[in-house]
Amino acid sequence: MKRTLSFCLGLTAAAGLLALALAPVQAQQAPAGNMGKIHGQVINPTGQPQGGGTVSLSTDGGKTLKYTFPVSGTGDYTGEAPQGTYMVIFRAADTPAGKVVDFFPGVKIVAGQDTAQDIDMSRQEYIDKLTPEEKKQLEDLKKANAEAIKANLVVHQLNADLKVVNQDRTDIDGAQAAAKQALGAGASKTDIDAKANEIKTAKYTDIESLMTKDTGVKLDEALLWVNLGFAQAGLKKYDDTVVSYKKAIDLETASKTPRPFVFGLAYAGLGEIYARTGKVPEANAAYDSAAKADPANAAFNLKNEAVIFYQVNNGAASAAAADEAIKINPNDPLLYYIKGQGLVQNATIDPKTNQIVLPPDCMAAYEKYLQLAPNGPYANDVAGILQQAGEKISTSYKAPKSK
Repeated sequence: MKRTLSFCLGLTAAAGLLALALAPVQAQQAPAGNMGKIHGQVINPTGQPQGGGTVSLSTDGGKTLKYTFPVSGTGDYTGEAPQGTYMVIFRAADTPAGKVVDFFPGVKIVAGQDTAQDIDMSRQEYIDKLTPEEKKQLEDLKKANAEAIKANLVVHQLNADLKVVNQDRTDIDGAQAAAKQALGAGASKTDIDAKANEIKTAKYTDIESLMTKDTGVKLDEALLWVNLGFAQAGLKKYDDTVVSYKKAIDLETASKTPRPFVFGLAYAGLGEIYARTGKVPEANAAYDSAAKADPANAAFNLKNEAVIFYQVNNGAASAAAADEAIKINPNDPLLYYIKGQGLVQNATIDPKTNQIVLPPDCMAAYEKYLQLAPNGPYANDVAGILQQAGEKISTSYKAPKSK
């Protein structure tokens, strides 16, 4: 399961904007004629783009606003007007009628040309007109913006690192295929497995390096710790993995807006480590917490629990985990195969017939597997076990024709 962390920290959009008194205004449409263009950007006193509002052109010192153009969310405006000399006037969306925020006289528009005219309220001339209270507010905003810019730079780097992590995870999933392609069709399984492991180790090491750095920069982001735990698990640094996943859980618990999927990843990660290290009760508890915290991915996490116990050859635990997963997803054939494989370890031999005697639940699990996946990857193995137990296969399974 791949998650991409995306941080958002915004800069303060505007300071208190000074409103200058001018005559009442009215808008007019630009007539056809000897037209020129004008464009620019509105900058607020903090030095940041001022989104919203309008820029207008006046030929009588602001008594009337003849041509008016909207300011975009990024502070840009563009317009067209007849050739002439204008006062360029900016008004914010909430500027009172009859007043303006800033203006520039003597701006010439030339027919067939595009005139650039910014409205820069960070200039000293504008700042000098602010009241002491407005100047204090402006300094506070500049300080906040500087801190936000610094934080945004950190966030930008974290997101860049997480993009690399997501690609590394994809490469880990595709390591076996990459190894086959690199070594060619004639390579042995041993060589392919070794190459795949080499690819995975390099990717896990890369993730560990990036996330160790990033958790040092932003200690309070749980998803960074989840990714660190994932890498440590891949490198079999199990003690470190447990610490990282528990840190993620603690941080997300303390968060004002806890994310279910983060809890799911962290608890399921803990469950995998406990399962691989023989701590069955702890693994069951961790996976149960993952399912409760992240119901949307409960089936996925509980299935993984069964798969991992199967991988470590813990028959009883894999059968029990498969049973829990079946409650959520009763139509997944793999779960019935895992359950059957876990229970078949308790099979006995009838001394009279020398046939395998399967536990009742084992037989039912195998039969359900064949019912759901009569041509599945394990169908022949399952059919063979049932036949050895003297069971008649009553599904659509058909034995492959002998060559």
